Parts: sequence; structure tokens; C-alpha cells
Amino acid sequence: MAKQFSPAAPRESSRSGLVPALLAFLVTFLVLMVIALFNAPTRGGPQVMRTIETYLQEVRTTAIPFLIAAAVFSAVLAFFFARAIRSVWSHRARRLNMLTGYAFLAPYLLVTLTFTIGVMAFAFYISFTRYDIFTPPEWIGFDNYARAFNGLVDPTARDFIQSLYNVFWYAVIVVTFQTAIAIALAVLLNTPMRFKQFFRTIFYAPSVTSSVVITLIFIWLYLRTGYLNYFLDLVLGIFGIEWEGINWLGDPRGLIQLIVQAFGGDIPSSQWYLRGPSIAWMAIMVQNIFTTAPTFMIMFLAALQDINPTLYEAAAIDGANGWQQFWKITLPLLRPIILLVVVLGTIGALQVFDQVYLATRGGPLGTSLTPVYLIFREALGQQGPIQMGYASAMAFILGVIIFLFTFVQRRFLERGTEIY
Repeated sequence: MAKQFSPAAPRESSRSGLVPALLAFLVTFLVLMVIALFNAPTRGGPQVMRTIETYLQEVRTTAIPFLIAAAVFSAVLAFFFARAIRSVWSHRARRLNMLTGYAFLAPYLLVTLTFTIGVMAFAFYISFTRYDIFTPPEWIGFDNYARAFNGLVDPTARDFIQSLYNVFWYAVIVVTFQTAIAIALAVLLNTPMRFKQFFRTIFYAPSVTSSVVITLIFIWLYLRTGYLNYFLDLVLGIFGIEWEGINWLGDPRGLIQLIVQAFGGDIPSSQWYLRGPSIAWMAIMVQNIFTTAPTFMIMFLAALQDINPTLYEAAAIDGANGWQQFWKITLPLLRPIILLVVVLGTIGALQVFDQVYLATRGGPLGTSLTPVYLIFREALGQQGPIQMGYASAMAFILGVIIFLFTFVQRRFLERGTEIY
């Protein structure tokens, strides 16, 4: 006799997962709301943070809209998690696998949700408010985002636009030169030579040195009475050329402006965007190339050592010289690493901060101002009142720009890399 299956069995199995799903929903929702509570935008100060009661009272006063938005997000996320729990609960092996996986992930997820996702949610919310930490956030909609682009129509409010202009030049010049220099150094160190380990250590040393220390060294080099001007005066003096010392970190003249002036013309200050990168900005570029090219050199060197040497042997038999082997074999096989280096270099260039903070503070005349330094300045109120909302809006705009740059680079540079 054939075995009869009861139609109630699937129904009972479905019901058996209902209670665990509800429990998963409640636990997930409560955990997310606690995280949101700790990241709620409130006023600062010892009076607010004195006890948990005073903090909760402050949250009820100033952060209800934020908590409502957090509750909606938490409910949606908890629903999908509960749905996943219910779908596997009737299968013992799948249930154990899921619970074990989330148990191992739980510490990381809690830290990430609290100190990354929660902080990002806080920053995104206050980007739509006027918020200075010491007063309740005031909702102003997209005013902060519109203000960031006011420089397109108001020359007196061009700080953010000028900072984007500066990092555009920075990314184009620094990424190009540091990538080319890194490839050249890697190819050089990959050839048979004496004292190879010594040269690898010397070349890589700037990358492991503190950025603060390197910046201070370059500040001393760039002084009007520093070693760079002294060296140029000494060398040019041999040929009878008198060198007038340059204040490398204080000269706002642009590269294109200098070229135009050499032919008797000039670019007015109202057309600052046509002047190109300033001397001060190019001085910082040189420092950054000096310190980052060795890091990428290591990546290229590792990739070069992974290339099959028989390819070069076959090319040499066919009559290819060293330059042809480099262009036809080495460079194509390095395309995946070139993509990685260009993407990492661009992201780093768009977020440059420490060199600017230590060397120029955005000067002279804003020619070394960068988005991250501007965000830092506005968030901490270094040149006026604290403007956390405006700083957060600029941070999210910069994040979108970095994403777009990365997407475009991957779209055009990643083609064909899969065959390697």
C-alpha cells in the first residue's frame, strides 16, 4: 500500500517556524533601536550625558524624527531577517548552519552597526538639519546640499567647489605619476641586479614612515631658506643663473597661469579655475607621490614575479627587444593591478587631508583646500560656528563623487582584465 501524506504536514511545519520568526523579529528590532538610541542626534555637554535618564530625556526632546526613521528601517530589516529564519526553521541542517553563521558574525555585526552604520545614519540625518551639537537639530531639508554648490553662482561661497577643483587636479596628477613611477621602480627591482634587497628597502622606506613626520620634513625643505631653494641656487649658480627663493607652500600662482605669464599674458583672479594647480598644491603633490609610489611598487613587484618567464623567452626568440616586451607582455598582464592601483590612488587623492592640515591649512587663497579638510574645518568650527549639518552634507556629496569615480574607472579599466 502506498504511504499517505497528510496535507496538514506543511501547515504544521510552517507554524513551527512562526514563533522563532517572531522572536527573531523582536530581538533584531530591539537591538537596532538600541543602536539607534546610542547614535541619536542630541545636544552635547555634561548636563545631557550625566545620567541615562537625562540622556533619554534629551532624546525624547530632540531626536524623535530620527528614531521614527530608525524604527521604520529596523522594522524592515527585522522583517527580512525573520522571514529568512522562518524559511529554514523546518530544515534542521539549514537552521543550524544559519544560526551558527550569525552567532559567529554577531560581534562583528554589532560593532559595525553601532560604530559604522549607526554613525552614518546619524550623519545622514543631520545633513538635513542645522546642527551645532549644543542646540537641538533644526530641520532645513536640502539647504545644506544646495549651499555646498552655491559657489557655482556666488564667488564668495566657492570653498566646496574650489576644494573639488583642487582634488580633481590632485587626483589626475598624483595618480598618473605615482602609478608610472611605481611601475618603473617595480620593473627596475625585478631585474637581476646587485644589492636588490637593499634598494627595495630604501625605496620602500618613505611609505612606512609616519605621514606627519614626512610632512614636517618636506615643510622644512620647502621653506624660503630651506634646502630645496639652497640646492637650486647652488646648481643654477654654476651656470650663472640667479635663483630667487620661492615660498613653495605659500605661493598661490597656478601652473597654467605661470605658462601664460611667460608669454606676457595673465589670468585674472575672477577666472581662478583657469589658473591650474598652484605652486603650493604641486609641492604637496610631490610629497604625496614620494610617499605613496613605493607602496604601489610592492603591488606591481608582486604581480611581475607572477608573470611566466617563458613568455619573455618566446618573445625574445621572435626578435622582440626589451621595450617591446614591456609594452606587449608586461603592461597588458599588469592591467588588473593597474586597475587596483588607480582606484586606490584616486580614492586616497580625493580624501587627502593630513598633508594639507599640517602644511597649508587650505591656503594660500584656498588653492590647497580639499573637501575632507573643509569638512573637518566646518564640523569643528575652526573658522566660525560649528556646522555639523553642513559638514555632513559635504561628506555625503564627496562619498557619491568617490563612488562615481570608482565606478567609471572600473567600467573602462576592468575590460579585458578577466582574461589575465
